[in-house]
Amino acid sequence: MRMRHKAYARPELERCAFFIPDPEHWRGHWQQAFSEVRPLVLELGCGKGAYAAAYASAHPEINYLAVDYLSDVLVLAKRKVEQAYADAGRPVDNCRLTALNIQWIDADLSEEDRVERIHINFCNPWPKFGHKKRRLTHPRQLMHYRAFLRDGGEIWFKTDDDELYRESLDYFAECGFSLRYQTTDLHREEPDWNLRTEYEEKFAALGVPIKALIAVKQP
Repeated sequence: MRMRHKAYARPELERCAFFIPDPEHWRGHWQQAFSEVRPLVLELGCGKGAYAAAYASAHPEINYLAVDYLSDVLVLAKRKVEQAYADAGRPVDNCRLTALNIQWIDADLSEEDRVERIHINFCNPWPKFGHKKRRLTHPRQLMHYRAFLRDGGEIWFKTDDDELYRESLDYFAECGFSLRYQTTDLHREEPDWNLRTEYEEKFAALGVPIKALIAVKQP
C-alpha cells in the first residue's frame, strides 16, 4: 500500500494502550498482551483497520490481533478502533494492533500462541511470476501459519483477483488445508457472517465478483 509518510504516526501509536510496539517480545505468549484469555484471531494486512475495528468490537468473546507493516496506515486503524469501541460504549479490551513483516511472521508468533482463525482480506495479488512468493496465501506463507494455527483452525480469505483465488485453491490443498466454504461470487447469496470491507464495497460497486473461501487446517 502506497501512503504518504505521517510524522505523527509513530508517536501517536506509541501513546496508544492497545498498540504493541515490540511484537517479537510477545512471541509464544500473545494472550498476555490482552486483558484476559480468549480465542485468538489474527488479521494479516489490516490496512486502515475498518474490518478489524468492526469485527473485534462486535466479538468481545475473542482476542483480535490486527497486523500491518506500516505505522502510517496503522495509525488510521488505531483511530477506527477507538471510534468503534467508543460507539459500543466499552474500552478496547480485546483488540491489539502491531507492525510487523508478515513475510517473517514466524519471528513474532509461535505454536504456543494457538491462533484459532486468520483473516486475509484483499491482499496484494502479486501477479508477476517472480513475485508470487510474496502472496499471503503462497505455500511459503501458509507453512508459517501452520506453525501457530491450531489443528482445525481456519483461514478466511477474500479477494477480487481471479488468478490469486484460483491459484490459492491449489496452495491450500498443497499445504494440508481442506475447504469448508468456497465461492466465486460471495454477494450472490451472501452469508450472514460476511462483514464487508472497504475494498469489498468498492469492487462490488464496480460489479467485480468477490471470491472467498474458508480453509481448515488438517493435522
